Amino acid sequence: MEPTSDLTTTTPPDRTPPLGRELRGWGRDLLIALSLTVVIIIFFYQPVKVEGTSMTPLIKDQERIFINKFIYRFGSIARGDVVVFWYPLDRTKSFIKRVIGLPGDTVEIRHGSVYVNGKRLDEPYLPDEMAHSGSLGAVHVPQGEYFVMGDHRTSSNDSRIFGSVPGTFIYGKAVFAYWPVDHFGAIPVYGGAGN
Repeated sequence: MEPTSDLTTTTPPDRTPPLGRELRGWGRDLLIALSLTVVIIIFFYQPVKVEGTSMTPLIKDQERIFINKFIYRFGSIARGDVVVFWYPLDRTKSFIKRVIGLPGDTVEIRHGSVYVNGKRLDEPYLPDEMAHSGSLGAVHVPQGEYFVMGDHRTSSNDSRIFGSVPGTFIYGKAVFAYWPVDHFGAIPVYGGAGN
């Protein structure tokens, strides 16, 4: 008896309806996208609820924002950045403020106007009604530390009170507001105001 030579092995046709294949593809893509989002949020960004009014009107009390926890591993902290850091007098608390003075700078406040290295700092983010008319003698910012202030100057516990913040205490930069919806969007960057 001769073996049959016309037998071939074929893959059975895919009997899944086209809509089912499409939904399965979308489901896979959605799962991958959600997984990547979770990884990015866990390792690079952190959601934070702001408590207090020291950064009003930019960031209001109870507003929810994302901070970038990874940005300063590759770049340096710049004047004008809104940073989150461990409060130097109680490292169980976090504060959010704007960087005013960089390491080696001299910061002085004359009747509410901030001077960095003798030059008046341009502060477009500071509304007149939240400015402070007080003064502060010249303060030298030590190497590796930063002078920070809130935008609501009359309502801010900042470097005028507790001194400069070590760079090692700064763990993130405020980058995006997501709640309430009317504040949804990127937190404006002032590109090193006053440099």
